[in-house]
Amino acid sequence: MVTKHPFLPIIIGTDMNAYNMAISFHEAYGIKPILVGKEPLSFTSLSTITENIELRSGIADDSRFADILIDVADKYRTPGKTLLLIGTNDLYVRLIIENAKILREHYVFNYINEDLMNQLQVKANFYELCKVHGIDTPTTVFYDCNSKEPFNDEMIYPAIIKPSNGIEYNKLHFENQQKVYKVESPKELHEVIQQIKAGGYRGELIIQDYIPGDDTFMWDSVIYSNSKGKTQLVSFAQVVLQEHTVSAIGNYTALITRFDKEIMVKLQNFLEAVGYQGFANFDLKYDARDKKFKVFEVNIRQGRSSYYVTALGHNMAEYFVDDLIYQKDKPVTYLNEDFLFTVVPKIVLRNFVKNKAVLKDIKRLIKGGQYGNPLFYKKDKHLKRKLYLFARQVNYYKKYKNNQW
Repeated sequence: MVTKHPFLPIIIGTDMNAYNMAISFHEAYGIKPILVGKEPLSFTSLSTITENIELRSGIADDSRFADILIDVADKYRTPGKTLLLIGTNDLYVRLIIENAKILREHYVFNYINEDLMNQLQVKANFYELCKVHGIDTPTTVFYDCNSKEPFNDEMIYPAIIKPSNGIEYNKLHFENQQKVYKVESPKELHEVIQQIKAGGYRGELIIQDYIPGDDTFMWDSVIYSNSKGKTQLVSFAQVVLQEHTVSAIGNYTALITRFDKEIMVKLQNFLEAVGYQGFANFDLKYDARDKKFKVFEVNIRQGRSSYYVTALGHNMAEYFVDDLIYQKDKPVTYLNEDFLFTVVPKIVLRNFVKNKAVLKDIKRLIKGGQYGNPLFYKKDKHLKRKLYLFARQVNYYKKYKNNQW
């Protein structure tokens, strides 16, 4: 284990987001982080750039989370080293925040307080907050799955249905369960609501106007606000492709960085107004009908595709470390460099991106070497992992060919 740095990253998760954070630390400091997760995933289990993976089956349980992390802290505590804690999905970040008081005795981290988390993660609260601060959102109504009354609001079709409480929804497993539903009629909407209720979900459903446009109408923004609430990084990127399988819609597989100072400052001002701290990741869609970017949600963490900021020299790990370990002040950077982030092979981009202007940019960036896939990190040497990744690339072609959103 590298000892020259006065900190050790403890990353909760074993998925793609966890891997991207692990390579960010490895690139910047040569450090192999400790990963803590409930199960081995091939993104990280075969990696040579993690020091150890602590598999704890109860890590996702509210009642066990803090005890497990205290045990991990006891195991890796070393004189002169600060343990830096980073979550990689909504559940883990929520549990860090809910247990912040006791965890701060063992770790440093930069997350918002519980009250603000509930304002941002509960979608009814979030959309109200957006309205107050002048952030555009899609036309949205809510339906409580505890209600015995059928949904009878007037909607324009097609419409989108998704759970307001994604954490509770993702704990359920039922037939034909989808992350997001697109329905074409009141009859289909009613059937989906009944299916979700029967599956055990008791939270609110978001029923939303479907904004027309393919994946390239989706946009992404990554923002880092330091532990004093000062914004240090703002990015903006156009989605090229998202996952097209029903269980993974909304996970971006390719993006191109863009620059739009007006919307970047607008999102920055929103976060500063509510007192935000840490990484935030906005999901937006451009509505050509009224020429506005409309925010769907903000993830209170870096996203699995946020690695593009690291690739452009604004390493995510360094933002955490400079803030929490070295208390460095940084001026705000509005990222304005061209880059194509992709976790799918070039053949998928060429064959399944229909937007001609975006396809032209893809070809230009590939030709200029301004692209990258973080999963093929050159310093990760495990041969079996490389073989798995190549097989995964082949499978991506099949997935896009067989699944249309």
